[in-house]
Amino acid sequence: MQSERCISGNTKDLSLFGCFAVTVDSFAEGTKVRLRISRGETHIDVQGEVTYLVHGSGMGIAFTSVEPSSLPILNEWLAGLRK
Repeated sequence: MQSERCISGNTKDLSLFGCFAVTVDSFAEGTKVRLRISRGETHIDVQGEVTYLVHGSGMGIAFTSVEPSSLPILNEWLAGLRK
């Protein structure tokens, strides 16, 4: 979050608690990150921490906070995935 270094990728295994970010580059374990996750025209903003790395594949991120305006969107996305 302090370096403002930006990495783009895709997410998988999205939950209320975190996700896996599929990326070529990764941050070190323990790095605090700010994420903007987009789906179509909507997006959510969350903060998290890198909890594990899969070298060459990406990183697991645990959410530490979800912006209040993003929580209903995240819940809607997750409800759609459960169907």
